[in-house]
Amino acid sequence: MKKLLFFSLALFFFASHSNAQAVKWDTTYRPNNFELKVELFKSYPNASTDIIFLGNSITAGVDWVELLGNPNIKNRGISGDISYGVLERLSEVTEGKPAKVFLLIGINDISRNIPDSLIINNYHRIVKQIKKESPTTKIYLQTVFPVNNTFTQFKNHYNKDEHITAVNAGLKKLAAEEKATLIDTHKIFLDADGRMKKDYTHDGLHLKASGYAVWAQLLKQYL
Repeated sequence: MKKLLFFSLALFFFASHSNAQAVKWDTTYRPNNFELKVELFKSYPNASTDIIFLGNSITAGVDWVELLGNPNIKNRGISGDISYGVLERLSEVTEGKPAKVFLLIGINDISRNIPDSLIINNYHRIVKQIKKESPTTKIYLQTVFPVNNTFTQFKNHYNKDEHITAVNAGLKKLAAEEKATLIDTHKIFLDADGRMKKDYTHDGLHLKASGYAVWAQLLKQYL
């Protein structure tokens, strides 16, 4: 009986330890096209009138010039990017001393189990670097969008609403501290159940044209 009890306890400890070890994160991850996209961005001309949209696939997925009717907008979204990737390529953004930077990043960090505190800290680092390298640039922080777990394509992104909430709370605090403009994009996509509205997404993560139209309507007042 004692041997059986010992074996059971050992098995429980091993299982618990294995589960604890299973939650890992990788800050070095970069999308396959990361180097190519950054190289292309560096080859494009800069101007002090530029309005930079900086982020991941949600930012990359639309022609902002056509959507918002503003030729000064430059799309610096990279599909799959995380906050560490933005930090790595941020000098390409600041070297042109753009007029405005609209930042949306974090959902891919969350999907990769990067702790909320590290994501928020990276936002701090991004804001500090922009202020240091391009002091006249106006900074706009956009809250992380909700997701919808009734879809199946991006399982790592779903059911992490508490992390989205935590990151967004951190962004609101950061915006107040650094006198950056906070744009609460999260709330405009919410349905009654706290998910992204199905009318705005085709996979529970990315936007359809109708979703971009709603986002654009919100952003126009800041341009």
